[in-house]
Amino acid sequence: MVKDRSIGSRLFDVTNITLLVIIALLCVLPFLHVIAASFTTSAELADKRFVLIPTVWSLDAYRYIFSTDTIMKAMLVSIGVTVGGTIFSMLLSTLTAYGLSRKDLVGRRFIMFFIVFTLLFNGGMIPTFLVVQYTGLLNTLAALVIPVAINAFNMIILKSFFQNLPSGLEESAKIDGCSDFGILFRIVIPCSMPAIATISLFYAVTYWNTYMHAILYISDSSKWPVQVLLRQVVVLASGLNYDGAEFTNVPPPEITVKMAVIVVATLPVLLVYPFIQKHFAKGALLGSMKG
Repeated sequence: MVKDRSIGSRLFDVTNITLLVIIALLCVLPFLHVIAASFTTSAELADKRFVLIPTVWSLDAYRYIFSTDTIMKAMLVSIGVTVGGTIFSMLLSTLTAYGLSRKDLVGRRFIMFFIVFTLLFNGGMIPTFLVVQYTGLLNTLAALVIPVAINAFNMIILKSFFQNLPSGLEESAKIDGCSDFGILFRIVIPCSMPAIATISLFYAVTYWNTYMHAILYISDSSKWPVQVLLRQVVVLASGLNYDGAEFTNVPPPEITVKMAVIVVATLPVLLVYPFIQKHFAKGALLGSMKG
């Protein structure tokens, strides 16, 4: 028979739940404010500063952002770079991580040393730009993918996850005549979906938020990803001059445009995240159990 809980235990639960609710509200309220502010008028937002439910609903900010097809082209560029880049990065990271997880790989420690070394040091902006220039990647979408195709941290998480898998799975597959690629694609990857989903999200968010590389490597505005274009929208809405895509000559609602820009830039990631959220924490935790 379960004993009645003490007053102290109940008080602790109430206090704990209260604090968690307050923290959750502190995290959610800014997002709700941004969404509500993007649907209100500039006058109301300038007057109240903080809005959760607009008094007057307005779509002026979104009409301004989508006044031409430029924003849709930029969205397609970002989607293409995100999807293609994530697949490419996961393929390279998975192959590298699986190879380094094999204890019988010759030179395994030597290769790992140089991979870890890149976590601490890199060539820098100018040498990287020169490499991209001399390889003919300037003004191509490949410049947004190839230079960042493998993230050493993500690859190490995958490698650690693969090492945690029972060795008996691979041994049984070898007895059945399965090749190394067969073991990877038929045994290892299906058993590693939490880690695969987690690292895929890491890569997808990185590609979706591509900004600096686009500024450095792409001068053609028709190939700008959405983050760069939306930044130009904010600059134009602030009344500043810029070189790039053309929008209507109608004066933009400055404050609400900035809020709408945030919504447009973050909404796709927020829509994808719930589908892989259940794998996220588990994949990141299990991948960090063993080095």
